[in-house]
Amino acid sequence: MAIEDSGERTREDSRYEAVSSRDARFDGVFFFAVSTTGIYCRPSCPAITPKRRNVTFYRTAAAAQSAGFRACRRCRPDAVPGSAEWNARADVVGRAMRLIGDGVVDREGVGGLATRLGYSARQVQRQLNAELGAGPIALARAQRGHTARVLLQTTTLQAAEIAFAAGFASVRQFNDTIREIYAATPGELRASRPGRTSRFGPVSPDNGAAGVPLRLAYRGPYDAGAVFDHLAREAVPGIEELVGAHGSRTYRRTLRLPGGAGVAEVEERTGAGGWLECRLHLADLRDLTTATQRMRRLFDLDADPCAVAERLGADPVLAPLVAARPGLRTPGTVDPHEFAVRAVLGRDAARVVEEHGQELCVPSGGLTHLFPHARDLAGEQAPTRLRALTEALADGTLTLDAGADRGGTERQLLTLPGIDARTAALIRMRALGDPDVLLPDDPAVPAAADTERWRPWRSYATQHLCQTRSVGQTDRS
Repeated sequence: MAIEDSGERTREDSRYEAVSSRDARFDGVFFFAVSTTGIYCRPSCPAITPKRRNVTFYRTAAAAQSAGFRACRRCRPDAVPGSAEWNARADVVGRAMRLIGDGVVDREGVGGLATRLGYSARQVQRQLNAELGAGPIALARAQRGHTARVLLQTTTLQAAEIAFAAGFASVRQFNDTIREIYAATPGELRASRPGRTSRFGPVSPDNGAAGVPLRLAYRGPYDAGAVFDHLAREAVPGIEELVGAHGSRTYRRTLRLPGGAGVAEVEERTGAGGWLECRLHLADLRDLTTATQRMRRLFDLDADPCAVAERLGADPVLAPLVAARPGLRTPGTVDPHEFAVRAVLGRDAARVVEEHGQELCVPSGGLTHLFPHARDLAGEQAPTRLRALTEALADGTLTLDAGADRGGTERQLLTLPGIDARTAALIRMRALGDPDVLLPDDPAVPAAADTERWRPWRSYATQHLCQTRSVGQTDRS
């Protein structure tokens, strides 16, 4: 949907200034389309800046595509980080965008999306169209197009295999969509594959058996060392491991996905263009979109560090911390159910994985299991403090997913035996990806701090304070 309301002219002028200065901070926040060329781009596109009168702004790539524009081959606007707005918003549009990103429309259709949101399909369609200029089908279609491009340019899979792996209903639909979005045939898109260097090596000739290499884009600075340190502290043997020396580590973990098991590998070293190198090994390539989005949430790659720094850097308590750790992120999770169980279990998670986890058909390095499903931990065999949570997850009484109502879910968690206020808040922060959570009675928060000034980024404030405490403890040890 072209961005146009009574108070929008100034905002559009600001967006045009971002385009003129090729400001990468706004990649994924909005897109611009050029009427004279028929293409749409990310704000940081290196091409010559078009004249203002020829530019129209859109909230999503899907809206630009629906208006008849094709993706720029130079800046690849489909590969930008997601907008941080969808993580921050708790309304139906924000929840819907998170669920669509997780592949719910591809797996369950618009009806399934609506059911998860608690609205009718017509209401969801109307709200998304009114605000974004694209409904759930168009948004999912744009996402399928991106997945198809990645597979075309990183594997040697046949076009028909890619079509179904990306979620298309037919090869014809796949061909038509690629031509419409990229103004190229699948073969031409594959031939235009950009050169890339990676320790993972060249594209595999064995139809993707060696995994799909990806570049997971982010905006602004990214404190990869702090994220990898955090993951190292929490790693559960059997499902997670970090290999390599500090500064060049690889985080590896197993994934429980809709189509089967997977293994993800992410490099600590950041790319000069703002990305993390990732490789996904999937039992079912149709899980590529879902796996990618879950890794993005784990590494908090759709955050807006500039907006966070602007708010928290103005607070006298946090200002020196923010200045010392630019780009600090709040790690999420690849599986909200897993995180909730681990939040209750603490150090006992490793034992539960060993006793109840599903073994991989073929171990991968130190990775041997999938984290147990909630239904495998429900009942008498579960630790007593875990039973209420796992039973609620297993029977669907409690729903933890990308589109969950965060406030309602936290209140529901507090009614379960074994879940205290801090655990419920931690699940809301990490499993549900809420950027504005302050943990109750957190000893890292100074008593005199005005925490209301930290909204809507209190999760990041908590991370800065905890990071400082962790460093202090390390120094004393």
